[in-house]
Amino acid sequence: MVQQFSSTLRITAICLFLASALVVRAQDKLSLSDCIQYAVSNNPQVRVAQLQVNDAEWRIKESKATGLPQFSGGVDIQRFIKQPGLPAEALGFDAPPGTKITFALKNSLAFNVQANQLLFSNSYLQALKAARFYREYVSDQLAVAIRTVTNQVTDAYLPALLITDNLGILDKNITNLEKLLNDTKAITKAGFAEQLDVDRLELSLATLRNERGNLLRQMDIVINALKFTMGKPIADKLELKDNVDRLMQEFGTADLTTEINYMNRPEYLTLLKGRDLSNIQVDIYKKAWLPTASAFVNYQSSWQGNDKLFWIPQSLAGLSISVPIWNGGGTTASKQRAILAVQTIEVQKAQLESSFQLELDNARKQFLNAQDRVGNQQKNLELAQRIYNTTQTKYKAGVGSSFELVSAEQSLYTAQQALMQAQYDLLTAKSAIKRALGQ
Repeated sequence: MVQQFSSTLRITAICLFLASALVVRAQDKLSLSDCIQYAVSNNPQVRVAQLQVNDAEWRIKESKATGLPQFSGGVDIQRFIKQPGLPAEALGFDAPPGTKITFALKNSLAFNVQANQLLFSNSYLQALKAARFYREYVSDQLAVAIRTVTNQVTDAYLPALLITDNLGILDKNITNLEKLLNDTKAITKAGFAEQLDVDRLELSLATLRNERGNLLRQMDIVINALKFTMGKPIADKLELKDNVDRLMQEFGTADLTTEINYMNRPEYLTLLKGRDLSNIQVDIYKKAWLPTASAFVNYQSSWQGNDKLFWIPQSLAGLSISVPIWNGGGTTASKQRAILAVQTIEVQKAQLESSFQLELDNARKQFLNAQDRVGNQQKNLELAQRIYNTTQTKYKAGVGSSFELVSAEQSLYTAQQALMQAQYDLLTAKSAIKRALGQ
């Protein structure tokens, strides 16, 4: 079950990585999904994880190569400048004085070819198995990286979206207030309003414009943070295509009943793969007594002599078997450390399961709180809008004061901001629920 889901998740992650590289184009206005696709192709964290997957493929080939036939060859050329030897009389030979007995021929030319084949090694078999598990492990890490980057982009996109929509509300309020100010100035010139009314409206308008300037500077900061998360050059232009209402519909209704399936969380699968790798280490040390067997074949052809070379061919085949007997208790200590590593992962597994459950419970409670706030803020906004409309009508009719109008306008803007913040919190909670469920 674990291996099948892991393989499916790995294939999905790699397909998403490749597809996004083809689909995402350089553009100025990007939706949340566009930003996520761009990040999957360009975020350094994902790219490093993909390189590790490629490295794991080559690691498997490297491990396999150890068990395949190994061939080597060489050439050896020698000439003694001074041949080693002793006087003949020192060796007990009956020879004329000054005669020297040499121990080696002056010239030697040799060619050799050797083949080695590993016949059996438990360490080799376990290393090959570990390499395959490692490939699955880094593939799961790629899925984790993609999931992490997706969450990071979402977390960076929503604040930028909040500021964008807030700017839209501010622009609308500024436009309405500018029109009202112009009308008030005209009424003042006609003698039907006081200069105090104009001053109040100008002060309110200046406050909104200052707020807009502050938001623009904040917008630059959060957009740059979004670009950094995506892996997009900071100098590139980026505008947001989505709005809060569209994302509210896209995220759909939050899932408040489904039980969490840990197998949907790639970081959980990564932990299980780490446990499998540790179990392989335990198996290696449990079977450390198994022998290692290998065979070899060697052929050598040489020409040796002083003034004339003589051909001397030779060939050799053999079998080598090595059996470990005692290494001072090192194997036992290594086995116990490997067992402790598995036990440590089991503790981490239980802790991770608890953290997943806590994450889901908190996200659902935050969603319910945000849902209540959205409902309350919508009612507050409707009430603030009615108050503002009524106050504006009274002001234009000459039965209301500019102070009441400015106060109503500020209350309306505050209600608009509060509703937007509640919607942002609701979106964040929906995203957190999906994240906790591994969706």
